[in-house]
Amino acid sequence: MTHSEKSAASASVSADTARGYRPGYEVAAERVLEYIVRAGLQPGDRLPTEKDLAEEVQMSRTVVREAVKILSALGRLSVQKGRGIYVAEPEQSSWQQSLANFLPADLRQVDELFEFRRHLETTTANLASQRATPTQVKAVREAAQQSARAAEQGDIDAFTFADEAFHTGIAAAAANMFFASTVDAMRRLQRQVTTIGLAGIAGGSLQVAAEQHEAIAEAIAAGEPGRAEALMAEHIDMTAQQFQQEIWRRVVPGDETRP
Repeated sequence: MTHSEKSAASASVSADTARGYRPGYEVAAERVLEYIVRAGLQPGDRLPTEKDLAEEVQMSRTVVREAVKILSALGRLSVQKGRGIYVAEPEQSSWQQSLANFLPADLRQVDELFEFRRHLETTTANLASQRATPTQVKAVREAAQQSARAAEQGDIDAFTFADEAFHTGIAAAAANMFFASTVDAMRRLQRQVTTIGLAGIAGGSLQVAAEQHEAIAEAIAAGEPGRAEALMAEHIDMTAQQFQQEIWRRVVPGDETRP
C-alpha cells in the first residue's frame, strides 16, 4: 500500500469514528470490496493472502477473516481451502436467465423489450438533462450529428454505430451505473432483433430517427428534463412501431393489417 493509500485509509478510520461505532468486520468488508474495485479484480481473480489483505486494508487479520466470511456468505468472495480467496463468480440471476432466453424474432418479447426501454430511457434522458457534464453533452450531440450524416447517406451500419453511441452516451450522462449497465444490456438485445429478427432497419426511418436524436440532444444540452423525457418517449415509440411492423411482415407475409 502506498503512502497516499495509507493516508486515505487513516482518513476513512476517522470518518468511521465520526459517524459513530461500526463493528470492525463491517469496516473491513467495505474496505475489501473497495480494494477489489481499486485493484481492478474480476470474478475468478485471486486476492492477496489473508495477511497481505489485512495490510492492504489496515485492519487486523482476525477482523479481516470475519469480513471474508461475511463476504463469502453474501456471494462476493469464494474461499477455496488450500488455494486462497477469490472474487466470486456471480450466480445466474433471473435477470440473466431472461437475457439468455430472449427470442429476437418473437413479437411479444420484442414488445416487452421496447416497453422496458421506454421506461428506462425516458428516465435516463430526464436525468442526463440535469446531470450531464459539458463533455458528456458534447459527446451526445456529436453522436446525434453522426447519426444524421449516416441517415443522409443511407448508411445503416454507420447509423447503428452512432445510435449506440447516442443512447449509451445519454445513459452515461445520467450518472447512475445501474442505468448505464441496463441500457447497455437492452442495446445488446436490440442488436439481436436487428440481426436475427430483421435484416437491418428500414432506410426511410433513419432520417426521422436522426432528427429525433438531435432534438433530444438539444433538450439535454438546454437542461430541460421534461422535454428530453417526452422526446425520448416519442423516439422509442416510433422505433418500436417500426420493429413491430417489420417482424409482423416476416411472420405473416403479405398481411398489412397489423401494426
